[in-house]
Amino acid sequence: MMKALRSKIVIALVLMVISAGLYFIHFLIFHDEHHILIYFIGDVAFLPIEVLLVSLVIENIISRREKKERIEKLNMIIESFFSEFGKDLLEYMSRFNKNLDKIRSMLTIDDCDKQVDFGSIFKTLKAVKGNIDIDAVDLKKLEKFLRKKRQFLLGLLQNPNLLEHESFTESLMSVFHITEELAARNLAEMTDEDLSHTKKDLERAYNYLTVQWVKYIEYTQKHYPYFFLFAVQTNPFDRNSPWINSWFDCAENA
Repeated sequence: MMKALRSKIVIALVLMVISAGLYFIHFLIFHDEHHILIYFIGDVAFLPIEVLLVSLVIENIISRREKKERIEKLNMIIESFFSEFGKDLLEYMSRFNKNLDKIRSMLTIDDCDKQVDFGSIFKTLKAVKGNIDIDAVDLKKLEKFLRKKRQFLLGLLQNPNLLEHESFTESLMSVFHITEELAARNLAEMTDEDLSHTKKDLERAYNYLTVQWVKYIEYTQKHYPYFFLFAVQTNPFDRNSPWINSWFDCAENA
């Protein structure tokens, strides 16, 4: 740090010497110190305005551009998450959501050109939470699936871009918590208390992921229609989606 500070001081001194030298050359040629003094004071007087322009206007433009780039990178991460296993996980847990019929119709998009009322969807999701039938969930199969994706999930959690998206980070943490919980438990000897705890964990993750998926398709519809089309065709809440190829079904038939 001291070395960097010294370098800055040296650069500042060099620039000041160059400026003084140029003023001196100007004086030698024109012998007009009055003219030099007028322009010097004028330049110094303009400095506050120049700082204002740089700090408020230009910096704001650069900040907006950087924020837009961060959002684009973040949505690429979210896309990779849902493509890798988020959709499979949502599709599997939706099979056991007793409240799915209350939200399925509004989450199933038949016409890609139609503007979706996302405000109403978020309002409904806030009121209608997931109610997972824990007795019907194959916890061993779920644990196997999450264990296979554990390294991918850890890689996402270590991505510094996620600091910009607290709600998505919360979603990943809720999924990671289930991964660790199921790996640590003896799934063959789950007590009623264990099942009740696991049910709450699954519902928390399910609710988070459902909201994140809707936010993701809202963003893609506005900015990337081709991603939106793919998201609709692989809708985890629509069992009739043409491109759904759930890991859980493939594992069952393997």
